[in-house]
Amino acid sequence: MSHNPAPVHVAARPPRLKKLAVIGIIAAVLIVGGGLAIRYHDHHELVQWTDDQLIPTVRLAPPSDPDKVHVITLPGHLEAWYSSPIHARVSGYLKNWYKDIGAQVKSGEVLASIDTPELDQQLEQAKAVLAKARADDNLANITSKRWQHLLASDSVSKQEADEKAGEAEAAEATVLAAKADVDRLNALEAFKNIVAPFKGLVTARRTDVGDLITANNDNSNQELFTVADTTHMRLYVPIPQVDAGGIKPGMKVTLSVPEYPGRTFQATLLGNSGAINQASGSMLAQFEADNDDGALKPGDYADVKLSLETNPNLVSIPASALIFRAHGPQVAVFGPDSHAHLHDVHVGMDLGQTLLIDQGLTQNDRVIENPPDSLMNGDRVQLDASDSDATDQAAAEKGHAAAR
Repeated sequence: MSHNPAPVHVAARPPRLKKLAVIGIIAAVLIVGGGLAIRYHDHHELVQWTDDQLIPTVRLAPPSDPDKVHVITLPGHLEAWYSSPIHARVSGYLKNWYKDIGAQVKSGEVLASIDTPELDQQLEQAKAVLAKARADDNLANITSKRWQHLLASDSVSKQEADEKAGEAEAAEATVLAAKADVDRLNALEAFKNIVAPFKGLVTARRTDVGDLITANNDNSNQELFTVADTTHMRLYVPIPQVDAGGIKPGMKVTLSVPEYPGRTFQATLLGNSGAINQASGSMLAQFEADNDDGALKPGDYADVKLSLETNPNLVSIPASALIFRAHGPQVAVFGPDSHAHLHDVHVGMDLGQTLLIDQGLTQNDRVIENPPDSLMNGDRVQLDASDSDATDQAAAEKGHAAAR
């Protein structure tokens, strides 16, 4: 007897479970796709941020105002209005001196006296020679007159009378020569007293009692005194060639000296050398300063401030904007295309923290301050936010001004 197994029936999956499976697959795909999209977006932003970081951020140099007066400070030195080194005219020994340094003297006032024994003896000898010459002249004249009377009676020849007349004339000439020698020595005697040539201040005394005084024409004849007129002072200032054209007749400058901090003095232009010194590249200008109170001293160093008209060809930039390259100095300019453009420039004058550029820039160029060392011509750059705001504000103000 056989038994057949009963057939097994597989229950069909309900339609609801199939729908849920499809929805789950779709959700998984959406989640994966969304994750990939977010990751791609984050990667793109990272790349964009990285690229932005590679663009250097720069600041613009403060613009210079071409309408303002160009003020520069230059070194100068002061000299007395007159300064005279006084030398000895005769040799001897210094007998005494009467005025020391710092003394105020009048014109012709005696500063010192010299003992001149040799000169005194020469004068006495010259006077004796003059006396003898006058005696000889007197005798020659008497003899000539006698011979003229004898000639009238034909007692002597005309030749002999003429000889006696010639001897009388020669004796008279000898008297004149001897008198000139005496006058010369008398004039030298007057130089025994060293006198002030003008009213002023004794600024140096380089002799003392008993010193041997040698009067000669070589450099060994050192001055005994120096007298200076300090009621007015001469101020000498080397003007750079780039500013030489701004020196005008009658211009005034302000000066200060280290011994009087905070005090200023005024000086007026007297003239200039009219030539550029090749060694210094400057033109020497001379100014006059009043010095009634004697505050300014000969030889003083002075800081001199000059107000000059702005040269339209000069552009003022900070020294930090200059780029030193192998082929010469350059300046980076921010262009309207947000790219840096390198300009070859020539420095007309170096004022320390400020440079005056006379070639390669205009007043309208937007100079980049502290440019990166790696900056090349045509590199893209971006402005600092504060510079961008300032630029927009300046442009707006300019537009409002144009509208008015």
